[in-house]
Amino acid sequence: MTLPVELLIGLRYVRAKRRNHFIGFISIVSMLGIAIGVMALIVVLSVMNGFEEELRSRILGMASHATIAGEAGRLDNWQQVADGAREHPRVEAAAPYVSGEAMLRAGSRTSGTLIRGVLPEAEGDVSRITQYLRDARLADLQPGEYGLMLGAELARSMGLLPGDSVDLMVPQASVSPAGLMPRFRRFTVTGVFEVGMYEFDRGLVLLHMDDAQALLRMPGQVSGVRLKLHDLFEAPRVVREVAQGLPGVYRISDWTREHANFFRAIRTEKIVMFIILSLIVGVAAFNIVSTLVMVVQDKQPDIAILRTIGATPRSIMLVFLVQGTLIGVIGTLLGVGGGLALALNIDVVVPFIEAATGQQFLAPDVYYISDLPSKVEGDDVLKIGGLAFTLALVSGLYPAWRASRTMPAEALRHE
Repeated sequence: MTLPVELLIGLRYVRAKRRNHFIGFISIVSMLGIAIGVMALIVVLSVMNGFEEELRSRILGMASHATIAGEAGRLDNWQQVADGAREHPRVEAAAPYVSGEAMLRAGSRTSGTLIRGVLPEAEGDVSRITQYLRDARLADLQPGEYGLMLGAELARSMGLLPGDSVDLMVPQASVSPAGLMPRFRRFTVTGVFEVGMYEFDRGLVLLHMDDAQALLRMPGQVSGVRLKLHDLFEAPRVVREVAQGLPGVYRISDWTREHANFFRAIRTEKIVMFIILSLIVGVAAFNIVSTLVMVVQDKQPDIAILRTIGATPRSIMLVFLVQGTLIGVIGTLLGVGGGLALALNIDVVVPFIEAATGQQFLAPDVYYISDLPSKVEGDDVLKIGGLAFTLALVSGLYPAWRASRTMPAEALRHE
């Protein structure tokens, strides 16, 4: 199949000739600039996607996808609510919980905390707490034995180990001969968990639901029911549908509300990084402008000859658009290929760099995440590739238009 003459001439101009090696060098620099910008965008956004997914996984490993609570903070008919929630096709599991604030006291050390009463046989269905336990099982929480499990940071700050005793006080008063006294109970540490999120490792204590009900004076009542869904992104809609199908009035919430500011901040950072790194591609696109301007100036006699033998201004414009477009396409493809290769092998590249430099990028004792996560999303790659190609195409419009406006007589006057 015969190629259009504009394409053939444009491809020929891309190759450096004896008298325009400098222009060819600038073309290569422009390609590399676009490739580096595209690669940086893909890698950075993939790492941010990985961080977001890792943090979401850790948060939702302890928090629930959605909750249905009593209007006054107490739920009497929790069995009915749990059974009704399980009937929804989008709900995978449901489990009751009792929540409240308390203070731990071990010797002279005290610390405020959030207590959560759970049913060991049901809690593993709505959270991944079993994955975070250190040499312990949820079944170690037995009703009436007043055992508790606490986060690793809280245990470290309080100097507690499994088997130690600790006083748990709640902000409720008990009447005694000495007057009003804060209610407290002595518990035994049965296990320690480490989620990798300071919010949970430093401020959460797990009890058996029966012990939490006795401590908070909630006989037969719970704070609410936690739900795990098949698709966590459907949580706002599903929890609303479940609550509407139940008798009574309830307070509903989901993970998108409870952690809205956190994930909104990550999303905002991702947008800002996209804009900032897009400037790299923009600078490379401006190099295409300078390259084509010099090519047009260098090819003035050729343009004049083409015009005199019948080439239209549109044909001349297409010749130089081919050159700018080709630079953008090659640069974009190189960048996408390099970016995908680096993003998909970040777990190999980062340890190699750390070993070569002797520096650890993510210290586990500081960041909790010792490996750099990465998740490539097809939409991001398409947006980045489309942006680079569009900028390259737009950058070639003005030089190509100037070339199409060349007058043959003026171009050949000094030849």
